[in-house]
Amino acid sequence: MDNMTFVLFGATGDLAKRKIYPALYNLYREGRMPEKISVVGLGRREYTDSKLQSVIKEALESFSRREVEPSGLEEFLEKFRYCIFDATKPESYDKLHQFIKDRESELDIPDNRLFYLSVAPTLIKTITEGLHESGISSNAGWKRLMVEKPFGSDLVTARDLNKKLKEVFTEDEIFRIDHYLGKPMVQKLESLVHANPMLKALLDHDQISNVQITASETVGVGTRAAYYDQAGAIRDMVQNHLLQLVMMTALYNPDKMSTSEIEAEKRGIMESLKPITKENMEENVVRGQYAAGQIEGQAVPAYLEEAGVAEDSNNDTFFAARLEIDNENWRGIPFYIRTGKRMKKKSTRIVVEFKCDGDEEALKDDGIEPNLLIIEINPNESMTLKINIKNQSEEKFEPEYITFSNVSATQPEAYELLLHDAMQGNETFFAHWKEVELSWKWVQPLLDEFEKDGLPLYKYPAGSDGPEEAHHLLKEDGHQWWYV
Repeated sequence: MDNMTFVLFGATGDLAKRKIYPALYNLYREGRMPEKISVVGLGRREYTDSKLQSVIKEALESFSRREVEPSGLEEFLEKFRYCIFDATKPESYDKLHQFIKDRESELDIPDNRLFYLSVAPTLIKTITEGLHESGISSNAGWKRLMVEKPFGSDLVTARDLNKKLKEVFTEDEIFRIDHYLGKPMVQKLESLVHANPMLKALLDHDQISNVQITASETVGVGTRAAYYDQAGAIRDMVQNHLLQLVMMTALYNPDKMSTSEIEAEKRGIMESLKPITKENMEENVVRGQYAAGQIEGQAVPAYLEEAGVAEDSNNDTFFAARLEIDNENWRGIPFYIRTGKRMKKKSTRIVVEFKCDGDEEALKDDGIEPNLLIIEINPNESMTLKINIKNQSEEKFEPEYITFSNVSATQPEAYELLLHDAMQGNETFFAHWKEVELSWKWVQPLLDEFEKDGLPLYKYPAGSDGPEEAHHLLKEDGHQWWYV
């Protein structure tokens, strides 16, 4: 791996403390960082190098997946330096440029530079322009830009942002982060069939009834009301995370694929995703907003009672939809997606339901239920096969579950995998522009109707499985949401 400079914009922020510093530390512990690396943390606070290093140490003790060991800790912290920085002032960029060059000279490393923008979306264009105008991004070595979501707030703003970034960076230099793509189980989906030929027979598309993708949370809007009340579930979860899970689930290929082949396959899936129009929106989409209720026995307020939420807000905290992928592999197999806050259970999972063979009522009388393949992504990682086993004493069948799981404590965090890939220039598990654009293009008609309140907003009690209307999406097709 090339020696480099890692420039972190937003070094004093919550994401840096919770995710980025622990990820870097675990990469260091595993010997998966460059031999020489200069990490430059930026922020407006009056920190010194030692203050930043102290903050990082506290972050590791609180959030690292493995215990912090004294041996090697000082060597790790010594890689970090702090530079006071104001993204809106040109002189800050000149100061930063000299700071980076001095550190590169001190460590005798080439001017390979990885920029991580852990900042408010409104600053992304400003920082990119500043990097260009100051010459920081005009280095002789390679340069890469890591950008957190949201990537725009609709199709127009996403295209505008992408245009601005492309004035400074090429597509293969832009790494758009979707942390769901960093989750180990999601990354395994791409190679599942290739590495396990038996699954090719199991995942025979003639035998699949439907696919269900759920990303449910028990938490409410919390301290994110200012952002969330403008974004809603559709911008916060659907346009990025859920549609990426749809692409990764539908990425059926028995052969090993290159990064460019995976990108092309994902783009093809989005191009094959049937649009939801104004005319068929109400029969395919359900919006919801949580009312007061209970989570694990504790009373919690309604969304409209949360601090920072407009008292007359029509924002969605729940979204469910029926999707159709009109290609050779998935034609006729519905995909059902849903996400929501203040749900009964925290879970991100993919459920593949298989068709039953025989008379439905007779099978039900015998206790035979549909076989399921359950891929749990969060909070645990596992793969479960639900089968029917005959209970000899009762002459009926009962469901049994065969589960394969990893110990979570030994699994790398999403940000470890994503940072490591970006350091190596591997774009496989980052969102490419065409995927982002096509996702916004699919979502945009929904946003337009939501803005006009053109779709009902159903209430659901906190601690439930969402609005009852979400169950009708599946009942109309003779299916049900699986809770396993």
